[in-house]
Amino acid sequence: MVSNTTLSKVPAVTLGFWIIKIAATTLGETGGDTVSMTLDLGYLIGTAIFAAVLVALVFAQISAKRFVPFLYWATIVASTTAGTTMADFADRSIGIGYLGGSALLLACVVACLVVWYRSAGTISVETVSSPKIEAFYWLTITFSQTLGTALGDWIADDTGLGYLGGALLFAVLLGVVAATYFWTTISRPLLFWIAFILTRPLGATVGDFLDKPHDEGGLALSRPIATLVLAVFIVLAILVLPQRAGRHPGDDRARA
Repeated sequence: MVSNTTLSKVPAVTLGFWIIKIAATTLGETGGDTVSMTLDLGYLIGTAIFAAVLVALVFAQISAKRFVPFLYWATIVASTTAGTTMADFADRSIGIGYLGGSALLLACVVACLVVWYRSAGTISVETVSSPKIEAFYWLTITFSQTLGTALGDWIADDTGLGYLGGALLFAVLLGVVAATYFWTTISRPLLFWIAFILTRPLGATVGDFLDKPHDEGGLALSRPIATLVLAVFIVLAILVLPQRAGRHPGDDRARA
């Protein structure tokens, strides 16, 4: 059992964590679309830009000696924006479609978690304090963010639910995960990763609802302005909401 005093490179998983995470995933959608669509740089160039930023921030995160809130959340935002353009490139430019992209990326997420578990004996974020585990952590996060974009687009576009209906669906699913956490003894790390993955399509569908044209079911808000507003909200949330290094809640009950 890792002690509470063990240096952690990730924040304690609190309500504040999930609020900022959902805002970051929404920003990832509007920010990614701003570069690839509004600036008309395309999905490939957008992916190259955001991937370069992500790699630099992951390197800085792994090199840091302690948990640094703004560095951590900047890396999360970079993973969401990179995930947006990577998923769009795979789904639309390569042409494997939303369902195909979702299936492929889900396999990547599962593979990361399986290899991580076999290497460390747990997939709990309690253990994210060494370069090797951090590498697993950020690789899993990047694939999960990309999966969330593809999954959100699939639900919103191909099932007929639309962006608002898709957002409501993922909000309900997150509520089910929360109820499972409080009322069952199912593995806490597993529930964490399920919730982490589901917040991404929630943010993706909310982001699309904000900035897509009216004829596509969106509000047609300015992508750059929506991105700026979300960025300001995240900065204020980091300053106001408690930000402390911590371990995954409930790991004393279930570690696997």
